[in-house]
Amino acid sequence: MAEELVGNVLVGQSGGPTAVINASVAGVISEALNHAAIEEIYGSLNGVLGILHEDFIDLAGQSQQAIRALRHTPGAALGTCRYKLKKQQDFDRVLEVFKAHNIRYFFYVGGNDSQDTADKISKVAQAQGYELRVIGIPKTIDNDLPTTDHCPGYGSVIKYIATTVRELACDNAAMGQSDLVQIVEVMGRSAGWIAAGASLAKRRDHPHDPPHIILLPELAFNPEKFGNEVKRVLSREKYCLVVVGEGLVDVDGNYVTAEATTDAFGHARLGGVGEYLREVLETQVPGVKTRVVSLGNAQRAAAHCSSKTDNDEAFLAGQAAVKAALNGETDKMITLVRGDTEQYTCETGLAPLADIANGVKKLPREWINEDGVSMNFQFLRYAQPLIQGEVVVPFDSGLPVFATLSKSTVDKQLPGYET
Repeated sequence: MAEELVGNVLVGQSGGPTAVINASVAGVISEALNHAAIEEIYGSLNGVLGILHEDFIDLAGQSQQAIRALRHTPGAALGTCRYKLKKQQDFDRVLEVFKAHNIRYFFYVGGNDSQDTADKISKVAQAQGYELRVIGIPKTIDNDLPTTDHCPGYGSVIKYIATTVRELACDNAAMGQSDLVQIVEVMGRSAGWIAAGASLAKRRDHPHDPPHIILLPELAFNPEKFGNEVKRVLSREKYCLVVVGEGLVDVDGNYVTAEATTDAFGHARLGGVGEYLREVLETQVPGVKTRVVSLGNAQRAAAHCSSKTDNDEAFLAGQAAVKAALNGETDKMITLVRGDTEQYTCETGLAPLADIANGVKKLPREWINEDGVSMNFQFLRYAQPLIQGEVVVPFDSGLPVFATLSKSTVDKQLPGYET
């Protein structure tokens, strides 16, 4: 076992929040408080932007009530960002800030791009001979990080989506007369994990339950085939419920809907695929009534319908990150490892950050039925355990109560910085 470094912890959050991203921060805080080598526990406000601007808050001084409340609070309690460290000056600044605050343990909760950022920060520290242990904590509702069986955040988002599909089905059944198409647009830029999760809404031994059609980014979209599938469903049902991932592509591999602009990491800005499908149906199936629901940010903020299994694993990942760093690990990301027993179990592992950065794990083709619009038992066996259990959210005056961290700021040691 490597010698423990004496110094301070810094934890940050990055990218799109999830219903359980704060549970990972709670796991970091809870475990870090147990180790004498860790002197202070800081949170970086708005990810790497908080590091560049030296915007830290004291997490060790938070009340136990606030730390516990993180377990059922959506969003990113520390704030997040999509800022890309681009120039050497940015990386040099990060190291200056770490040195000024004796940061020896850095934990970054995020997805593909965030793990890439953590990897680069670690390499800069090594190049400058600064002792720093960097551990990434996985986070993404997209479930597309390589090396991990699944990602914290995924179980909760598909629990919410499958629930929403069942609820909409009740509404559609009341209103449809074999002329109603309900389109539900969900997230998922590069992989269909989220859209596929809607298949959990189907009851066992009820193959005609909604969703009737699932459109995935892994399979090229064919407007004529889609129109025929909708007609086939409406020939036997009062309505047709379609779930589509926002990253749907055409036969040339281009997004069917994308804005001209990109984000800081060069990713296309997506949205509006539901409305695109509505226009397709006007041509392919004239006369149908089409309703479009875009779940947007609601799907990743739905703490009221999150998975206890997901929440517990997010907390476990935070704890495991601290333990790994104290044991001398660095340049690694925590992974979730599924047991091979019939009853679902999960433990944590480690994978090199370089293996995760900017990679994408696609939905296996063999988990998609031959029709290309539904999932088979292999996917259901994979996903079903991830949505088990309900998180108890306290209510006051009829509404949920979420955590509010005390913004007890850490004194700045350096001059300001222009980003």
